[in-house]
Amino acid sequence: MISLNTEGLSELSYYFFNALFLLVFIYACYRSPWHLIKTNSTLQHLCFGATVTLMLLWSIKADISTGISIHLIGMTVLSLVLGWDLAIVCASIALTLVTIASASGWANFAANGVITLLLPVAVTYIIAGIVDRKLPKNFFIYLFVCGFFCAGLSAVLVGLSVSATLWVNDIYPWVKIQREIVTIILLTVFPEGLLNGMLLTAIMVFYPDWIRSFDAKAYIDDQ
Repeated sequence: MISLNTEGLSELSYYFFNALFLLVFIYACYRSPWHLIKTNSTLQHLCFGATVTLMLLWSIKADISTGISIHLIGMTVLSLVLGWDLAIVCASIALTLVTIASASGWANFAANGVITLLLPVAVTYIIAGIVDRKLPKNFFIYLFVCGFFCAGLSAVLVGLSVSATLWVNDIYPWVKIQREIVTIILLTVFPEGLLNGMLLTAIMVFYPDWIRSFDAKAYIDDQ
């Protein structure tokens, strides 16, 4: 997954990303089931474990070119397990801690929050809704569409969003984006899909009740 690592955003882009991320984060905090977190120790452990795992995952990155970094993100499986609201809250905390630890500055915080957090969560929420309403209640359909396919699609859309942001802010010319970043986007699709798909498979097999968007009775018991 590609993320921004540049301070060249225009003032308009900076305020747009900050306003959008702040509004969605506040709404996610409002919608999060805090009453369940207070009483459910399993959910507490899931949220804590997810936050720590994301911190470690996002700390392993490579600066492949001026202005961009590449790393795995894992937001698809997190959104399916915790739901979109808790996924945004936990991922935002992880992004905050990674930013503090890396001392990389806050100029790209909201932009990365919108592109690498909110966008994958939105894609996952939409795809999971389509699978639930339109497709047969089949274990493997849920796994491959919501896990592997959705994560790969998110990687493509995140890469394209980063490319568009770099181009709109005159950081990269479009020719360079086509020549360099598009290739990188294609290389991130398979590992991102594989990571999320494998994690989702393990959770569905051993702890299906952990997945907030998965109805084990409909997908397993009634089949």
